[in-house]
Amino acid sequence: MTVIVTVLLSLLFWACLLLLAHTYAVYPVLLGILAKGKKLPGDRFVSDRDLPEVAVLMAVYNEESVIEATLDSILASDYPAGKIRVLIGSDGSTDRSDEIVNRFRREHSNLHLTVFGGRNGKIRIINQLVGEARARFENPESAVFVLCDANVVWSADLLRRLTSHFKRSDVGLVGAAVRDPVRQHAGIGDEEEAYIGQENLAKYREGVLWGKVMGAFGACYAMRSSLFSPVPANHIVDDFFLTFRCLEQGHKAIVDLEAVCFEAVSIEIKEEFRRKRRIAAGNFQNLNHFRRFLLPWNSDLATFFAFWSHKGLRWCGPFLLLGIFLSLLILPFLQSFYWLPLVGFLGTLLMGAGDLILSRRQSGIQVKLFRFARYFYSMNFALFLGFLDFMKGPRNSVWEPTKRATGPGMQTAGPEKKGRPAELETAVRK
Repeated sequence: MTVIVTVLLSLLFWACLLLLAHTYAVYPVLLGILAKGKKLPGDRFVSDRDLPEVAVLMAVYNEESVIEATLDSILASDYPAGKIRVLIGSDGSTDRSDEIVNRFRREHSNLHLTVFGGRNGKIRIINQLVGEARARFENPESAVFVLCDANVVWSADLLRRLTSHFKRSDVGLVGAAVRDPVRQHAGIGDEEEAYIGQENLAKYREGVLWGKVMGAFGACYAMRSSLFSPVPANHIVDDFFLTFRCLEQGHKAIVDLEAVCFEAVSIEIKEEFRRKRRIAAGNFQNLNHFRRFLLPWNSDLATFFAFWSHKGLRWCGPFLLLGIFLSLLILPFLQSFYWLPLVGFLGTLLMGAGDLILSRRQSGIQVKLFRFARYFYSMNFALFLGFLDFMKGPRNSVWEPTKRATGPGMQTAGPEKKGRPAELETAVRK
């Protein structure tokens, strides 16, 4: 009996450990090896005449501190002015967001603002703006939606680079590369920046290899308007949903590392914990929605392998860690070898606890290894709570802006301001 228990617990320990190692270490290295020397196809739109019409869709709630820089950068884009419209939905903002947008709107005939009464959530707003945008397109079949967050600053050629890839009829979605504009970070800023940098690279390589990006960054991405499907109103995460709807319809999803936008990272672990918990609940919603498509016989081997390697196993991370912990509670007493991994596991937990103690004492001392351990375990705990939130039932996409790094460390991310002609009325929806 003891032998059977030892074998079963050993299998549990090694399976959980190897699956975690695969998603966090092996898969990124494998992507680098497979994608070495490969690039995105060069068959792209070049002339202004060929570029598609674009509608930029943005949901806004109390973004007065960032919306001006975002609109400045969008309206200063080098994209042909006659081919771009910006549609903004204000989700019952109570600060100066609407006032700032109205100031831009009075001088830009291609900027439209819809004020929604009460709180509706991002997804309801985007679904509504899509209908308004389609009615304004001259050729809806070739037109492109760009979904953008209110705190994202564009590089001058971002839009041109995103839309150029739609010359290939098999491309359905193109994601931007998100970069942090802040040079120096406090709090968990360095950990967040490292995570985003690795995600940019992984998504780019998935696109190069298979045309199968495992969810574009929601900060900014473009998709064919003909492929857009309304996101269920009770969903939280729209970027993953729309990326997989694109793949489900047989089109490719890619990321262009030279299509750059800037978004400051979170520096407060409590803020990032709250955000990741909410996103985790949305991720499990999407996993449930696409569960049939994510089986290899219903899609393809590349989608199955990339999803479970990049996303699925990470979302299961809390349960894999729990499997490791539970097996190590017993295994050392059955086989002495397992005292070593138990000490290592407890050691990383103590490192995270040490960082928590140091941060609460405001000593100014920061040990990078301790901070990474705390970040790793905190984000996995957020995933676990997000799973519990998902199990409780339907959610909505009402959100609060995340506190992010700002201030003297900022680089100049956006282009220079341009002049602003003409005026439009604000539509008010109750």
